[in-house]
Formats: sequence, C-alpha cells, structure tokens
Amino acid sequence: MSRLFGTDGVRGKANVELTPELAYRLGRAAALYFSHDDKSAPTILIGRDTRISGVMFEAALTSGITSAGGHVVLTGVIPTPGVAYLTRQMQAQAGIVISASHNPYYDNGIKFFGGDGYKLPDAVEDEIESIVRKLETDPNFERATDDRIGTLKYRHELLYNYIGYVMSTTDIRLDGMKIVLDCANGAAYEAMPTILERLGAELILIGVAPDGVNINDHCGSTHIEQLQKIVVEEGAAIGIAHDGDADRCLCVDANGNIIDGDHILIMCALEMLRENRLPNATVVTTVMANIGFRQAIERLGGRYEITKVGDRYVLENMKKNGYKLGGEQSGHIIFADYSTTGDGLITALQVLSTMVRSGKSSTELNALMTTYPQVLLNVRVRNKDVCGNEHVVEAIRAGEEELGVNGRILVRASGTEPLIRVMAEGPEREQLETICRRIVSVVEAVQ
Repeated sequence: MSRLFGTDGVRGKANVELTPELAYRLGRAAALYFSHDDKSAPTILIGRDTRISGVMFEAALTSGITSAGGHVVLTGVIPTPGVAYLTRQMQAQAGIVISASHNPYYDNGIKFFGGDGYKLPDAVEDEIESIVRKLETDPNFERATDDRIGTLKYRHELLYNYIGYVMSTTDIRLDGMKIVLDCANGAAYEAMPTILERLGAELILIGVAPDGVNINDHCGSTHIEQLQKIVVEEGAAIGIAHDGDADRCLCVDANGNIIDGDHILIMCALEMLRENRLPNATVVTTVMANIGFRQAIERLGGRYEITKVGDRYVLENMKKNGYKLGGEQSGHIIFADYSTTGDGLITALQVLSTMVRSGKSSTELNALMTTYPQVLLNVRVRNKDVCGNEHVVEAIRAGEEELGVNGRILVRASGTEPLIRVMAEGPEREQLETICRRIVSVVEAVQ
C-alpha cells in the first residue's frame, strides 16, 4: 500500500482520489493524534483556498474532528501561511489547509501544521496515517459521545489578524508606487490587496474574482504572461503573482521580465547582507537553483547550501543550521525571522522593502543575477520509479556528456503529481530542448 501523504500533504482529484470519506477519517485521526496527554480535546484550525470542492472537504474534516471530540475553528478562505501563523498565535494543537496549491481547480489537498506552525514531520504523518487505516477497519474506534462531542466556530475575521502580522514585518510605505497584483483567483484575493492598499500602493488587480473553478486558470504565478503584459502597458514599478494558496510569490520587473525565486533570493540576500542579518552569509536553496544564482550569491559575498526539491527540505536545513533565508526557484521563499513556512505575501513585502530601502528599481535588482537557459519538460507516468530504469539512466548520462562542464541535467519525480520532471540547463536553449526531448521519449517508451 502506497504512503497516504506526499511531499505536501494528501492530494488528488476531488471526489475521485481525495474523497470526503477520506477527509472525514483524516479529521478523526488528527483529533485523536493531537489530543492532549490527558485526552482533553484539541483545537484545530481549518483554512482553505477558493476551489469549489473546498467547502465539501471543510465539512468532512469538521465532522471527523468533532466526532472524535476535537474543537474546530474555521477561518474560511485564507493563505496557507495564514493558517500556520494563526495556529501558533492561538496556541491551537494543529492547523489544516485545504488546497492543492498551483494545481487545477479539480484537484484538492489536505495538509497539516503542528501547534508550532511547522509542517508535520514524516514520522507524525505516518502515525496519523496509521490511525486512518485503523478507522478503515474499525469505524467506531474512539468515538466521542454525550458532552465530549466537539464544537465548531466560524472565525473568518482571524484573516485580519494575519493581515496585521504580515504588515508588521516591514516599516516601508508604498505611496504612489504602481503595482500590478495577480492573486490567481485564489487564497490571497482578499488579504493581499488589503495589505498593499493600506501601505499606499496604486493597485491594478488581476485574479481577485474567484468562482470556485477559475483558481490558477491562466493567472497566478504559474501563468504569468498576462501580468508581464499589463506591467509594461501600465508602466508599473513591479508585478506580483501568487499561486492558489499564496505560499508562493513570483514577480515581474518594470520591463516585463520574470523575477523568479532565484532572483528574489538574490535581491533579498543583498539587503540582508547589507544589514548583517544573514547568518554565515548563507542562503539555502535546492538542486533546481539556476547556475546563475550560484554565481550571483558568490559575487555578493555570500554562500549557498543545496537541498532536495521541496520547501520542507529547505526549511529542515535552515532550522538545523540557524539560517534565515531560503527558498526555491518556484517562489517558495522562507524568511525564518517572520514565518515557519513559505509565505508569498511576506515575500512580496520583502521584495518591495528591498526596492524602497536600496533605492533601486525592480529592473536593476533583477539584473543582479543572470539566468542561464533552463528547459523543463513534464512527463505524465503511471510509475514514478521509472527514473531508475537503465535506459532512462543511459539517456541522462548521454545528455550530461554532451553538455559537459557547461551545464547539467536533473531528472526527478514530482512529489505532488504523477509526473517525471526533466530539466536541463546550459548556455544554448536549442541544445537543451533536444536533450530534454530525447530523455522524455525514453521515459515514455519504457513505462
């Protein structure tokens, strides 16, 4: 039996792979696991993004938690990092986010935060999964009765506690700065416009009219073309894009060029190095970081450490070594001084703070790093173990020999989707595309 939890919670197509029945059992299992040592009832926050299936899973989780004696606080639509923050602030035992992040609307997911605001370790997820499996065979296991049945409170106003906290992470003003903001019709659609308006920005808004099915639909950080166009047309200082659950942020400079997570890390590292706020002058990133990132951080007098793909691995390294800044090319950026997880809203404010404090434009800051061409192709597969197939390994080796010391190839399984990701990096895009297509054809042939 495959593991229930992936790299970022339990995820699948709504009502097909991820069902209300499973959500109900996850809720019950969470309430049982997070009960106090004296078996007193835990309090669990639940937040969600704007997907049409969100309220269905919200109801199922609530039923599961309360049937096991837990107390539920529903925040409604809120960014994922908002749940992490509020769980910690309210001293709840756990937080749950209902979201499939950047995936299409028909997918959904359930991910957990502990009472400390951090994502759960694998060992804890495994314990929750073991309770879920027990509930499958013994539906009456540990049911609450009488006055031990749990309660429910609706607290959407808690969103504004989180908004206030995000604003407290900077002291800048944005009066008169024209910003184009794309909230992906997702979880940031209420919070981020409120924050930027309170700071005085002149806003042009995209993706702030969610209808349940338009989340990430040709908008947001995974579809940034519209944002690029409008930034240039409107003469904006910068464009900001979030994904569906707002734990990511990508930007667009005044010339319409993408500012990806690598560039954001460099921009923010510049300011943090200047203010002596970067322990050991180190930024943590992943194997996906562009070669240009490594060159740029060294030019600034900093250094980097590399982890596997996934913000949880970046965070593990940061916590272990006391580092303050880390993230991924995809826009998951972690500022350890402010957040226990990737926070797209805080990331956007830190980019804007760097612009204001340095006196440099988004274009000037973006130019601190040169991005080498990078080609990424996704292959849908039935079995993600195909990466170890001898023919795939040989195709990768041949590509590496062709690129030599001027580039690299990375082939890995997605942690959230049934995909193999084939990436090549080097000076010539046409050569990279040829190599990636060659590897993709081998992956397709052997599965």
